[in-house]
Amino acid sequence: MSTAGYTQRWRNGTHRWRTAAGPAFKPDRYDVSEMDSKTAEEFCLRHHYSAAWPATKYRFGLFDVHAYEPQLVGVAALGIPMSNQVLTNPFPTLVPNEESLELSRLVLLDSVAMNGESWFCARVFARAAEHGVRGLVSFADPVPRWRTAEGRTEMIKPGHLGIVYQALNFDYLGRSTSRTLTVLPDATVLTARSQAKVTGGERGRNGVVARLVALGAAPPRPDEVLAQWLATALRAIGARRQRHPGNHRYAIRLGRTRGERTRTTIGMATGPYPKPRLATA
Repeated sequence: MSTAGYTQRWRNGTHRWRTAAGPAFKPDRYDVSEMDSKTAEEFCLRHHYSAAWPATKYRFGLFDVHAYEPQLVGVAALGIPMSNQVLTNPFPTLVPNEESLELSRLVLLDSVAMNGESWFCARVFARAAEHGVRGLVSFADPVPRWRTAEGRTEMIKPGHLGIVYQALNFDYLGRSTSRTLTVLPDATVLTARSQAKVTGGERGRNGVVARLVALGAAPPRPDEVLAQWLATALRAIGARRQRHPGNHRYAIRLGRTRGERTRTTIGMATGPYPKPRLATA
């Protein structure tokens, strides 16, 4: 992701910055290929701060082909959101999860120079269009994330306006619904759906429990009510409730031709791009 004059990169869960002052991006050094879910997931979980991997339809890798062996240096994942409305609201005429998808991950290593994400995305979008995808939606989180470990707090993600989407000519569709998040000490969010798996004793609860235990919570006792355990565990590890104003929402039409792109309708009002606030004296 980008902010004005800077572009964000990742390595081993920590964000880094590249600027125009660094080496120029050289397209002939890279190639883009479709990839399997397991390899894409492992890459993103290793390098991106998020501990979650979304349901994906297509995954594309950015490969540095100038290395002795091609090296994976970036992943873009086109995913299936938890609610079809995420797709049908901006693209009412497209079949959700087939003709419309979410750009749910875009992770590049710090070895990729500035402007690499635009080049990468343009080729990903062309490949997606060949699969029949005609619309993508994506979100930029404006709220910084802080990670607390060993008594030290560090920012691992600044707030984003979606500058990379602006550079790629996405339409801006305002903000998503505001909500209250449960933020864990590692800066990840424990979603309401994940909490419901625990409190309802649903399939997948063991993974959520293991995640909280890894952060310092005591394991639940065999006779313990999981809803009560969850509340105690969140307090014990220092999870906090944070009001979120809603992510910036962007959408783009895809197609192999201009005609295919223009036939797609965006069903939400578009507006001017959000811009960084200027400091005042």
